[in-house]
Amino acid sequence: MSSWRPGWSDLPGDLAAFWTERHLCTLTTLRPDGSPHVVPVGVALDPEEECAWIITSRTSRKVRNVQLTAGLAACQVDGRRWSTLEGEGRVLTDRASVARAEERYASRYRVPRPNRERVAIRVSVDRFLHSSGLVASVDPTPGAAGGSTPGTS
Repeated sequence: MSSWRPGWSDLPGDLAAFWTERHLCTLTTLRPDGSPHVVPVGVALDPEEECAWIITSRTSRKVRNVQLTAGLAACQVDGRRWSTLEGEGRVLTDRASVARAEERYASRYRVPRPNRERVAIRVSVDRFLHSSGLVASVDPTPGAAGGSTPGTS
């Protein structure tokens, strides 16, 4: 397993492409008792805003979890290729943020159905974990900014 920490301008092409292919993800948040809550979601990267977006209903468990504990992880798998992004989520309700999240979602998946209860979760990505074959070049220097580094699970 390898990891990569953003410098968004240095996002490896293969990793960026994998996060634009149509794959559903699992989102893991923590319930108030500390147990994991894992649900399928669509996650859309936004290199221009240097974040990832998730759209959902304001009454969802994932929204309540993110409001209590911002840390989260989203993972996608396609055969032997996989990637997980880790970071902190923030629930946003303003129209501009929700519209941006919907736009990014539509660019990866499809135009979302109308939902008056929709909110956006903006994810500040701390790092991407990924399968070793997903990113062509691996920087062997642990902690190198903008590079892939060997990691542990």
